[in-house]
Amino acid sequence: MTNTVVCPHCGKTIEITQAIRQQIEQEIAASIKKQTEIDLRRELTEKNLLELTDLKKQLEEKDKKVAQLRGQELTLREEKRKIEEEKKELKLEVARQLDEERKKLEEAILKQAAQEHRLKDQEKEKIINDLKKSLEDAQRKASQGSQQLQGEVQELDLEESLRTTFPSDTVEPVGKGVRGADIRHIVRTSLGNICGIILWESKRTKAWSDEWVVKLKDDLRSEKANIPIIVSTVLPDEARSGFGYKHGVLVCGFPLALSIAEIIRQRLIDVAREKYIGQNREKGKADMLYEYVTGHEFRQQIEAIVEVYNDMHTQILKERAAFEKIWKTREAQVTKMFTSTAGIVGSMRGRIGQSLPQVKGLELLEEPNHK
Repeated sequence: MTNTVVCPHCGKTIEITQAIRQQIEQEIAASIKKQTEIDLRRELTEKNLLELTDLKKQLEEKDKKVAQLRGQELTLREEKRKIEEEKKELKLEVARQLDEERKKLEEAILKQAAQEHRLKDQEKEKIINDLKKSLEDAQRKASQGSQQLQGEVQELDLEESLRTTFPSDTVEPVGKGVRGADIRHIVRTSLGNICGIILWESKRTKAWSDEWVVKLKDDLRSEKANIPIIVSTVLPDEARSGFGYKHGVLVCGFPLALSIAEIIRQRLIDVAREKYIGQNREKGKADMLYEYVTGHEFRQQIEAIVEVYNDMHTQILKERAAFEKIWKTREAQVTKMFTSTAGIVGSMRGRIGQSLPQVKGLELLEEPNHK
């Protein structure tokens, strides 16, 4: 039995023992190779798995770090945004405070300017008023001195004329500084009996005053005189013809004074004579009452009551007129102050421009295009 065999592929003769051994070797080599491949694959797989696990772990760690970094970045961005917003709020607050301070400063400047302007106006008005007052005082003093001298001359002339015309009467001046009329004229008969008293008031001025009438009537009651007469260069409407009555007081010019004195004097003498004759008759209570009612004393008391009423009524009217005048004056002052303030605002706006804030209450005084 031969141990050879021909290879069908190449035609060579091969020993069987050698072929088997070669086949076994090939099989063993293939098996070793396969096992090696398996081992290598397993080792490679294990290695890859380890590397993959490590990479996965690294990736997870990186993801965690990325997430952490993203969270930190988000936090930083939020903090940055907050800081920027705080900066903006701070800037806005600073701007607001600056605007508020500027507004306060402008208002203070405006008030100060208005105050200074008002004070200057008041100073000017005071200077003007003081000058007017000084001028009026000087004119009044000069006028009073002249008028007083002229009045004294007329008074002395009237006194001397009455004394010369009626030598039986008592004509005496009322002392300076003593309350009363200028001249007290006591009417007497040729036998020296007193018939009545005439009070004369002499005035030589440029204007008539109703206060003279009130004063002379008060003097008439205090003196218990009979007839009050005012001799004046200026006459009221009631005495346009040269003489007349003003609230129960006879008023006349100097040319008619002696003629009126003659008439009044004779009337007093006649009344005194009738009274004397009546006193010699027996009188009852009715006659005494009639005499009292028709006498000067009763009439003067009634006139005093009426005068008090008239004075009170006149005073009420004067007070009403005075208050209305005060209200008108205050209204004019307020209007002037408002106009001056508006002028100041307008002047400052013309210099400063639109940066000047609106003044409440003066909006209607602004130009239509200024908003």
